[in-house]
Amino acid sequence: MNNNKLITIAILKGCMMAFLPLSVSAQVDYSVLKVNEESGLYLTKITNDNDYVCMPEVRRSGKKVNWLTNRIIDIAKDNNHLAYLSARNNTTNIIIKEIDKQGASVQRTNLSAVLDFTYSPDGKYICFSEGSGKLNQIYQTSATEGYVCRQFTSGNKDYSPVYSPDMTSVFFSRQENKGASIWSYNIGNNFLSSYASGFNPCPAGKENVLLCTRMNTEGRGEIWRVNYNTGVEDCVVSDPQRSFTTPSVSPNGQWILFVGSNILHNGKAVYANTDIFACKADGTNMVQLTFHAADDLSPVWSKDGHYIYFISQRGSATGTANVWRMNFVY
Repeated sequence: MNNNKLITIAILKGCMMAFLPLSVSAQVDYSVLKVNEESGLYLTKITNDNDYVCMPEVRRSGKKVNWLTNRIIDIAKDNNHLAYLSARNNTTNIIIKEIDKQGASVQRTNLSAVLDFTYSPDGKYICFSEGSGKLNQIYQTSATEGYVCRQFTSGNKDYSPVYSPDMTSVFFSRQENKGASIWSYNIGNNFLSSYASGFNPCPAGKENVLLCTRMNTEGRGEIWRVNYNTGVEDCVVSDPQRSFTTPSVSPNGQWILFVGSNILHNGKAVYANTDIFACKADGTNMVQLTFHAADDLSPVWSKDGHYIYFISQRGSATGTANVWRMNFVY
């Protein structure tokens, strides 16, 4: 099987992974770089087809679209090293590429089924989840050398790890029969804590505050803010026609970046896809940043907040996924 036509297949909540051939939809001309609504974007392709960037699974049914929400790219503290999930030889592993030099990539894990990951705030470590049978475990490894891993969790379906700003804890999602919930692992004393329902945890830049994704009763994703000290919970982003996931707070704390569903019309034809959105930290001033018929997913901020990195099949006649960078000018 040709690796550059592989996509990572996983259910929405990150509990299973396999590989299947990529099917390029006849409804989408992926070779188009950008559309008229994106005229203000300065787009740069950071990876190439030989990097075998994993494409998160997207499932469509009429006007409905679901997608893998896990974070599978990130930027190091130095703002010049991109980490991404790569599918090679029937495995998925974390690869790091120096952005400015566009040189060779370096493999940072030597495993079978890494699901998702994030850098530590100081750029020295990477925390990731790996699938093993029906379970997912959370691990930590060095961002620069060796393959030695420290295991944080076991015996559960854990995913979407992210460090607390002070690096004392790792927040993650745990999938149980009752649904997904947010947990933390204390790196110093190995203590586990459960906080609230939801997945895609993201520290909100304030003490004891997280953003996360929750599914409403209609099955649409919403962005919620949770103060796990006081117990106060607020819905920040919701829409009766769209689903939203994967929140990420800008370095200055003023904006929230996330993925949202979108419906495209071409005459009587209707096509559901995913685009990238942003809003102010209080949920106001929501803007749609991308409009391409390709799926734009897994967005992350540059460390200076000037750019957004994301995964998309745009610009590729074969629908091959790559990591792209766009400017953020709001």
